[in-house]
Amino acid sequence: MVKYIIIVGDGMADYPIAELGNKTPLQAAVTPNMDSIAAQGRSGLIKNVPDGLSPGSEVAICSILGYDPKIYCTGRGPLEAPSRGIKLEKNDAAYRCNLITVKDEAIFDYSAGHITTEESSQLIASINKALGSQGKIEFYPGLDYRHFLIMRNFPHPELIQCIPPHDAIGAKVSEVLPKAKSPAAEKTARLLQVLIHRSEGILRTHPVNIARIKAGKNPANSIWPWGGGKKPSMPTLKEKYGLKAAVISAVDLVKGLGIYAGMEIIIVPGATGLANTNYEGKADAALRALETNDLVFVHVEAPDEAGHVKDFELKVKTIEDLDKRLLGRIIGGLKEPYAMAILPDHPTPIRIGTHTRDPVPFAIKSPALKPDGVKAFDEASAAKGGFGLVEHDYLISLLISSGKSKLAGYSFKGLS
Repeated sequence: MVKYIIIVGDGMADYPIAELGNKTPLQAAVTPNMDSIAAQGRSGLIKNVPDGLSPGSEVAICSILGYDPKIYCTGRGPLEAPSRGIKLEKNDAAYRCNLITVKDEAIFDYSAGHITTEESSQLIASINKALGSQGKIEFYPGLDYRHFLIMRNFPHPELIQCIPPHDAIGAKVSEVLPKAKSPAAEKTARLLQVLIHRSEGILRTHPVNIARIKAGKNPANSIWPWGGGKKPSMPTLKEKYGLKAAVISAVDLVKGLGIYAGMEIIIVPGATGLANTNYEGKADAALRALETNDLVFVHVEAPDEAGHVKDFELKVKTIEDLDKRLLGRIIGGLKEPYAMAILPDHPTPIRIGTHTRDPVPFAIKSPALKPDGVKAFDEASAAKGGFGLVEHDYLISLLISSGKSKLAGYSFKGLS
């Protein structure tokens, strides 16, 4: 039986960058293993973010896994919450709650200098003690700067506009505070604004932040809730595709989606979601997971984080690390027949520091696919691939079909 592997380099896609000789990071990076997948398989561009939806990872990864984001993407908060053991009831509103740096009344840093989990857990505990209310307002610790605000039995989170902090760098806080889209949500929007303002007074004098300032680091001097929504109801991947699946990621969003999708959640020591993540550990965990699963989904957040901080050199390095230390290690350890896909979820272009909804390159290698002549994995090469532009299908559907020697809706020459 063919085993299936999906590897997502979050935010890898980009635009040409002058400092890289007008190449994209994917074109500039040395990626022999990604190139081998493209050369031995078929490539194309795929639109993971439908028109009209925000180009967040929650939308793009829902699409990759075959879940219509217009139906199942209810918000970043509720999709991430299960990964932290947070139980949600039908009418609860769940928000992602970043710890951020505010400077001169503007959002200066969406991650508070990538504050450590140890530091941020102390800050969130203080916030919950001061602002929380059991059974009504609850703050939960997450990873690094990423935390949770749960509002029990609060209606209409979908009617509140909450701008993600990484999309508001440099904006005055007063101009990007949560806003109600309807009178029905006015009360909740005002409460979110109050929580933000009150958090500043609590965090400003916290010993953790005093120590960070003395060390020359950005303080986590405000909370920022965003991505609010309610718990979705999703079929499992086993129910949709008949496959037993596992997910490997350091990011709560991906693990939370995996829980809803009925996937085995594999925790890798040293997996951080940053450039210092444990690539080798993820690769070894993927190979072990393939022994008992039909499909393994491996997610690497590091290129996205480099895009958000507009560091093109770091982005190239994270792509090369993914290629050599993770993808190469997986390929070298595979023994059974396999079908593998490699792709970003969305672009995170260096020049703007946030996500876009542009189509992204993908390549699939499978025993059933004859190569299409593409020799490299990057945006321009993939545009010439045999899949063309895929706008109304899901990556997982193409991958599974390729492993069964047929691609529903496609009639490419070269399928054996």
